[in-house]
Amino acid sequence: MATYGTIPTSPGESSPLDYISRAKARGRSALATRRAWREMLHFHSFSLPLGLGETYLRIRTNATYFAMNYAIIVLFIVFLSLLWHPISLIVFVVTMFAWLFLYFLRDEPVFILGRTISDLFVLIALSLLTLVLLLLTRATMNILISLLIGVVVVLIHAVFRKNDDLFLDEEAAGPGGWYAAIGEASGPSRRS
Repeated sequence: MATYGTIPTSPGESSPLDYISRAKARGRSALATRRAWREMLHFHSFSLPLGLGETYLRIRTNATYFAMNYAIIVLFIVFLSLLWHPISLIVFVVTMFAWLFLYFLRDEPVFILGRTISDLFVLIALSLLTLVLLLLTRATMNILISLLIGVVVVLIHAVFRKNDDLFLDEEAAGPGGWYAAIGEASGPSRRS
């Protein structure tokens, strides 16, 4: 049985408090990747990109470096848009908890009727459930517009925020990283 990177325990030893403490630890580790808001909004770090290539590199670098900040911004914009639709807000919170407990925070695979359910099936089922529930609240257009606004805000920041002062992990920028071209484009490697 896969334990997904945790210390295996027998099913009888797990309690709700253990689950909550694991959820807190994972939440803290996810939020630990958040960068300081002051660093993100540093006034002297904004300029126009010189060309399309630099724009692309800025978007890729900033999307990697400020990923958690960007996710917080988009979710906050969606949350604000749902304040005028209380039913949609309740559905949003319920589906968020379903995603947390059934997909992001679980340590063991999902079992239904003695069968192991794959992560892909859980992902598809949660996506469809979220979509159907949001369609039933009739706030789908509101949510889509707020997501679009969030993405535009993030893209504007990513385009205009210089990345000269950002220090990415060398492991992530190395070969095989999804933004490996950034390390190559920014000059010689710092490795000795």
